[in-house]
Amino acid sequence: MCGICGCGSTEPKQAHRFVLSQGHHHQHDHDEPDTGRLVKIEQELLGKNNAYAMQNRAYFKEHNIFVLNLVSSPGAGKTTLLVETIKALQDRVPIAVIEGDQQTEHDADRVRATGTPAVQINTGRACHLDAHGIGHALMDLGVKDNSLLAIENVGNLVCPSSFDLGEAHKVVVLSVTEGDDKPLKYPDMFHAADLMLINKTDLLPYVDFDIERCIDYARRVNPDIQIIRLSSTKGENFSAWTNWLLTQMQALA
Repeated sequence: MCGICGCGSTEPKQAHRFVLSQGHHHQHDHDEPDTGRLVKIEQELLGKNNAYAMQNRAYFKEHNIFVLNLVSSPGAGKTTLLVETIKALQDRVPIAVIEGDQQTEHDADRVRATGTPAVQINTGRACHLDAHGIGHALMDLGVKDNSLLAIENVGNLVCPSSFDLGEAHKVVVLSVTEGDDKPLKYPDMFHAADLMLINKTDLLPYVDFDIERCIDYARRVNPDIQIIRLSSTKGENFSAWTNWLLTQMQALA
């Protein structure tokens, strides 16, 4: 695994290059033995990202745009969650979406089918969105003032934990079809998140997943994390999620 971004690359004896969203690049060599140099590169990369995130956050505050950064493993149900959230709230608040995937516009197309504007960022071999790319997408999207902007990050529980996009909250989505020990295996992500959504609860009778154990593990990593159990497809306890959203938006208004 790459020591800088956790991308999972195993390419030997050669450098590889990542295209981060809208043309932002970083490059590193997997045979580089100098750990100090790798740490310096990582610090510089994160420092530049944080500067862009501060600019994004200032813009969001000026225009009263409430921003969520949705993170999860692949297949946890982020896009379905977004689509159902849009259906529940689109008559109450303007919504826009930024989608992050390595390839295709499939998820953005699903969002656009609801009538909601969406921009797709294809990251290529990069394993996360960055604040610089979000700033460009924001301008392309033309997000309205006093609105909700949902960012669906690349499916990955490692890289996105370190990259601030300027969001109000990171929301980690964990489905019951995954292991209940994910909070312990990927602690940085659950530590960075303000809310954990335990999704696909309608499948609990059919899978080996202990919700209480999962909650205990999450709170060991992050005692302050909020937790909502729901099913996006069946609508179970979905109002708890939309009520949380509206409450958080009112608090920042």
